Amino acid sequence: MEKKIDYASESLKLHYQLRGKLDVVSRAPVTNEHELSLAYTPGVAQPCLEIQKDIDKSFELTGRWNTIAVVTDGTAVLGLGDIGPEAGMPVMEGKCVLFKEFGGVNAIPLCIRSKDVDTIVNIVTLLQGSFGGINLEDISAPRCFEIERRLKETCEIPIFHDDQHGTAIVAVAAMINALKLTNKKIENVKAVVSGSGAAGIAVTRLLQSVGLRSVILCDRQGAIYKGRDNLNTEKEMMAEITNLDLEKGSIKDVLRGADVFIGVSAPNCITADMVKSMAKDAILFPMANPTPEIMPDVALSAGAKVVGTGRSDFANQINNVLAFPGIFRGALDVRASDINDEMKIAAAYAIASLVSDDELRPEYIIPKAFDKRLKDTDAKAVAETARNSGVARI
Repeated sequence: MEKKIDYASESLKLHYQLRGKLDVVSRAPVTNEHELSLAYTPGVAQPCLEIQKDIDKSFELTGRWNTIAVVTDGTAVLGLGDIGPEAGMPVMEGKCVLFKEFGGVNAIPLCIRSKDVDTIVNIVTLLQGSFGGINLEDISAPRCFEIERRLKETCEIPIFHDDQHGTAIVAVAAMINALKLTNKKIENVKAVVSGSGAAGIAVTRLLQSVGLRSVILCDRQGAIYKGRDNLNTEKEMMAEITNLDLEKGSIKDVLRGADVFIGVSAPNCITADMVKSMAKDAILFPMANPTPEIMPDVALSAGAKVVGTGRSDFANQINNVLAFPGIFRGALDVRASDINDEMKIAAAYAIASLVSDDELRPEYIIPKAFDKRLKDTDAKAVAETARNSGVARI
């Protein structure tokens, strides 16, 4: 019998041992007076003067071209919730490791001791001159929407909230291939999304951008529809563009006859009977971690055709790491001013393309996280689309 790994204690032991997962390594040799004079004073004055004349030279004369900030306030860390910026640091360091290992991008964790939107926006805006992009991470909804929206208005570099858009991109990639397997067209399917926070809203919007017409977004009270009570601003906006037939009731009610279920909500909220009530060859992406909305074996036994989760120990892991390193690689390579919807969609199709039609099967609709083709495939598609959509600056 295989011994079960205690990841909690093993990881804690590793973190005590490492005392931080990141390090700063000098690229400039300083072994004699001449090298010191070039890397620092007096020689360093000249690149400073060049940047003073043209700020864009900061991308050529410093590491800004390949450096991003991973920014959090520690209010929505993994499944841990509001644990604070310092407690969120191990996750942010881990994210920076993934940027480097999977995308060749230098990333710096910035954990801010404030939950005030104005303060966070001001801090990031003032610091943007040090970075080529900003990755927002683990900031609670609905504040995360406003922070991202305002930073996009005030910053000249890409702003990307991975909890929203990384999840959405990989979910769309998985959907592209799942629909191929089931011989269904996205414009003809009915989808139900459980969870109306950052990820749920972003997934819904991006699926709509690639052709989804019939989609119902659900929260703890059931289906969201225009005119329903107790909707915040973001949900009110979503009620305008989803559930156009104004279906009401619980998720159990609206899931009947649906072709697709996407979960970014709570464990075990979907039952086998609910899956049986869905359309033939249903697609389910229950992505709640660590326990999905329904376990894959239960969903498949109930008639689902394709199931993907957020976990690495099940088939079809819908993992953000398939997207964010390559997306930033591509955006930085062309000095993009934004990561727009066109670039996100291009990334989704690029990811999906790595599973050929010959390879495609219910247990393999999306590439593995360690697929070495991911970075270059993502980056090329994103960079090309940035140029075509007018946000590339080189």
